[in-house]
Amino acid sequence: MGSGRIKSNLHSARNKSEKKILDPRGSFLQNCNKIYLLFCIIAVALDALFFYIPVVVNDKTRKCLNLDKRLGIIACVLRTFMDAFHIIHMIFEFRTGFIAASSRVFGIGELIADPRTIAKRYLFTYFIIDVLAILPLPQLVILLIPSLKDQPVAFVTKESLKYVILCQYVPRIVRIVPLSMKVTITLSTLTENARAVVAFNLFNCMLASHLLGAIWYLISVERQERCWRDVAIKYGHNRGLLYCNDDKDPRRADYSSNPDLLPLLNAYCPLINPDDITNSTVFNFGIFTDALQSEMVETKDFPKKFFYCFWWGLRHLSSLGQNLKTSNFVGEIILAVSVSIAGLFLSGILFGSIQSMTAVKVEEKRVKMTDAEQWMQHRMLPRNLRERIRRYGQYKWQQTRGVGEESLISCLPINLRRDVKRHLYLDLLMRVPMFEQMNEQMLDAMCDRFKPVYCTKEDYIVREGDPMEEMLFIMRGNLVSTTTNGGITGFFNAVNLKAGDFCGEALLTWALDPQSSSYPPISTRTVQALSEVEAVALLADDLKFVASQYWCPHSKQLQHIFRFYSVQWKTWAASFIQAAWRRYCRRKFLKLLREEEARLQNALADDPTVSVGASIYVARFAANALRNLRQDEAPTPRIPERLPLLPQKPAEPDFTADQGH
Repeated sequence: MGSGRIKSNLHSARNKSEKKILDPRGSFLQNCNKIYLLFCIIAVALDALFFYIPVVVNDKTRKCLNLDKRLGIIACVLRTFMDAFHIIHMIFEFRTGFIAASSRVFGIGELIADPRTIAKRYLFTYFIIDVLAILPLPQLVILLIPSLKDQPVAFVTKESLKYVILCQYVPRIVRIVPLSMKVTITLSTLTENARAVVAFNLFNCMLASHLLGAIWYLISVERQERCWRDVAIKYGHNRGLLYCNDDKDPRRADYSSNPDLLPLLNAYCPLINPDDITNSTVFNFGIFTDALQSEMVETKDFPKKFFYCFWWGLRHLSSLGQNLKTSNFVGEIILAVSVSIAGLFLSGILFGSIQSMTAVKVEEKRVKMTDAEQWMQHRMLPRNLRERIRRYGQYKWQQTRGVGEESLISCLPINLRRDVKRHLYLDLLMRVPMFEQMNEQMLDAMCDRFKPVYCTKEDYIVREGDPMEEMLFIMRGNLVSTTTNGGITGFFNAVNLKAGDFCGEALLTWALDPQSSSYPPISTRTVQALSEVEAVALLADDLKFVASQYWCPHSKQLQHIFRFYSVQWKTWAASFIQAAWRRYCRRKFLKLLREEEARLQNALADDPTVSVGASIYVARFAANALRNLRQDEAPTPRIPERLPLLPQKPAEPDFTADQGH
């Protein structure tokens, strides 16, 4: 019984430890890896600050190598902070599971959550590399070497920092490269993160420029110190004079006992451009002449020399080192070759990432346009049709960026597809006042069946007399809807349509009529694009399905809204009002003629001086005028008058009866 309790306790403890294991596929750990990568890159950039600690003292009384102690303290503090973050990451590594390689054959793989297995794997892979990367060697150099006695502190510190930093760059880069590749691949799989990849590669170019500038600065100091040391050895002077000590130390460089050393240093180590050197005994500083002539190696103004060295590195990396004029010093030649190779490599990565954002789409566009041109040439299409096809292809490409929206959305799950289309088209539907009264089921069904439509200028959406195939909802652009009422001479009506308007409402009436034929109605209007138009359409079959399943026309308010915003009803109402106005004007004119006729007859009867012939002529003229007006009048007031220009009253859905849906 006791053994069972012990086993249960061990099992529960193991379950608790496994719950604390992090999944490398989780978003939390992926974000942590991105942050860790950023900190690693910043740590590499901060390590280069140690290269700026040595400075050159070059004045009229002495020439020696010194140290910028203030910069050294700042660099040590920043390095310690970055090492502390690295230690936190090492702790996370002991709690991060991994996917067994043997389980990746099928599915996403099995997560190994055993703490012992995880620790063993980390100890045999990256643990030693991480420890070597965070050893506080630069801090020890800065803190311990100045306490040495009878040693050139500046020289020993410079040499120690150079080898320590360069050696620790190896484990840091070994740790950064696979992590950066993993993060880059993760970002590049997402289209919206393509710019992040470009920004990351650009940041790497900036980092390389910073490191190159720091190395160039350090080697410039070394070349100056090397020239002085060669002169001191050649003429048997004390080399300890070339290294400055603290001004409070009595052992600091003192040239009073060696008055001829300073002229020798000026004579053999002049700062002359390599092209101007004519004497072989003069020291050739090569590509480091710029740093010495600009006195960057002498100043302790860190921002000044940092940005100058950074600009030098960026300039020569971007130009692939073509303007570097080296001496015969092997280390200088190796540095120039490294600049050319690194510049070529980084430029290729940066330009490749920029090109990869659009290369696939541009190539796809080029192939499609080439196929279209070959097809048009094969079919011998006229020039105007070719130009319209090119214009349509260019406009559609600008609007969709080469993305097949319908094919992309159709691959999504049903719920996700419905939510996406609702986000895209619901606001457009709500712009149509008639659909503000609809239920959500019908709106979702309509959004789900919308098809995008793109039209260029002067394209016809539908012509008068053609079957109506779709009901169009305008998102952008302007159209004009015209009608001649079946080709009647003298009749013409035009209505401008803009974003938020719709056309083809006769198709809705056809879809809502259960007794309608299987063929869509004939269009009574011609719709033409006045500019580039982006719209969505409901096909006739889709509209009939949606209307028959979800339409509930039991609102009188819907009838008023439908008539108010319908182009056909607007046209019919305008024509009806115009006809009624003309009929009113004609009746009013007829009434006036009758009154004038009666007045004239009364005047003739009262005035005996008017001749009989004139009276007969005036009576015949008035009778003919009245006869013509009566012929234009309706035969009887009981039969409704219909002018030949008045269009037929549009049909509409039955808004008074509920269809039971």
